[in-house]
Amino acid sequence: MAEPTARALPVVTGLSAVSACGRGVEQLFERAAAGEAAFGPVTRFDASRYRVATAAQMPGSPDLADELAMAVEEACTAAGLGADQRGSSRLLLAGHPDPALVRQPAGEPAGRSPAADARALAARCGLRDAVRTYTNACVAGSTAVADAAAMIATGRADCLVVAAGYLVDEDYFALFDAGRALASDGRLRPFSTGRQGLLLGDGVAAVVLESAAAARRRGAPVLARLVGWGRAGDAHHVSQPHPEGTGLARAIWAALRKADLLPTDIGYINAHGTGTRASDTAEAAGLHRALGRSLPGIPVSSSKSVHGHTLEASGLLELTVTVSALRAGRLPVNSGFLGTDQECRLKLVTEAPYQAAPGYALSLNAAFGGANTALLVGAP
Repeated sequence: MAEPTARALPVVTGLSAVSACGRGVEQLFERAAAGEAAFGPVTRFDASRYRVATAAQMPGSPDLADELAMAVEEACTAAGLGADQRGSSRLLLAGHPDPALVRQPAGEPAGRSPAADARALAARCGLRDAVRTYTNACVAGSTAVADAAAMIATGRADCLVVAAGYLVDEDYFALFDAGRALASDGRLRPFSTGRQGLLLGDGVAAVVLESAAAARRRGAPVLARLVGWGRAGDAHHVSQPHPEGTGLARAIWAALRKADLLPTDIGYINAHGTGTRASDTAEAAGLHRALGRSLPGIPVSSSKSVHGHTLEASGLLELTVTVSALRAGRLPVNSGFLGTDQECRLKLVTEAPYQAAPGYALSLNAAFGGANTALLVGAP
């Protein structure tokens, strides 16, 4: 199969991340690679009245706006973006809506909005402006990356900064707990027998995407290539995925077509892997549908098993892990694994990181409402 065309495909020139695994991309990846889970007792609010009281939290009382600003600053610095280049670059932000907005009495002036937060972040970090905001939960970050990639590929932008963040809050914690979606044994065990559900986690990340030509002109470091991206909907149920994973399969096919690659070219999959029975089973079915006979040879893990489900930040945090895995030649452990579930027949990475140097890797995400995304990353 020929290499993807060099038209205006985006490259990753800057990454930053902070999570319960620690500050920095290296800390995140090393714990993901080792399968060292970051879950512990909830300390940010009183969780004693809930069925589950576990999450993956950063220490202290972090402020989301400050954490996002630090992440953007670190990613821009890593990419070598000076003041002039930042001033011509635009921001796409995936963020968690302020819970106070839904409690505001009807008729009162609108309070802080996600769009206003994005504009404030862009101004604070010296970026030109904020072009789009995303609040579509578990696919917010990956959708923002896909939109940025499309803008670069079609020549509408040379350089874009994508940021995403979520800090565990009591509103959403209570919702997931009431829905009995949280794992009562304190571990998120993707695709494993005995899995009991998901666990929430803190996550903030930023990525700088540029056209390959722009990166060459600047002499910027290329960390990875974003060679394909795909999005598709199930239209099956408001909160449950299609049991055959049809939407996820279509998203993967779209990413492969865009990259002009075959399933045999994929060397690693960072799966959505929430640890819930319905979602994991549907995702495994979708992977089999999309990749067919190639799937049994492809290593799979879900980094959520270490850093938790970071909602709007999931796509960006997991893309960071995926890029790091390609660069390090080590594939992260699917932590918490107890045994094989026959409905999730995958080549899971268990016990120790898998030593490999794949040319291409998939990062997958799905969300309520049947939304599915696939980001296809290539080694630089």
